[in-house]
Amino acid sequence: MTGWAWTALALYGFWLLTAFGIRTLIQRRRTGDSGFRGLSGTPGSASWWAGVLFIVALLGSAAAPVATLVSMPVLTGRAPAVHGAGLVVAVLGVAGTLIAQRAMGASWRVGVDQKERAALVSDGPFARVRNPIFTTMAVTGLGLALMVPNVLALAALAALIIAVELQVRVVEEPYLRAAHGPAYAAYAATAGRFVPGLGQQRPSPGGPNS
Repeated sequence: MTGWAWTALALYGFWLLTAFGIRTLIQRRRTGDSGFRGLSGTPGSASWWAGVLFIVALLGSAAAPVATLVSMPVLTGRAPAVHGAGLVVAVLGVAGTLIAQRAMGASWRVGVDQKERAALVSDGPFARVRNPIFTTMAVTGLGLALMVPNVLALAALAALIIAVELQVRVVEEPYLRAAHGPAYAAYAATAGRFVPGLGQQRPSPGGPNS
């Protein structure tokens, strides 16, 4: 299992470097702003927990392969097919994350500033899915968990999924509705939340799009 653990750790490091480090440098060079907004909400609130769980997920995804390297057992035993499938899924997730970030352009952010008004992105991968970056992050997390399926990896994946759900439903969707009004309502009625065809928000009767 050490080979899979080292591979998972290297891929995770590459993902962090490109999706957060290099992406931040590109954002700062283009806009003069890093794009990082940090935690939102008061401590203990749902939005605050979303940020905390993101951090837990990031730390756990690094800790999982390290734990395997120091002899923490995996839950599947030696299952090359599972680990290999995880590698393929993780690579696709990393590639998808970078593609979705590029499509977001100057509107890319980590966190939300409620006073800020960035452009609404609804083309490219965003034409069918409202949150393709979160979707591909979850795909990456799933792949990494399959590569070294120990308790820490599964806990990190669970933390990531809960964090994404909270961030999208409690923080970002209310912010986008307030910031873009009818334009976001029309967009949300046609694009899925995380996958195409699922999670569209139909305009309410008597609303601005009725």
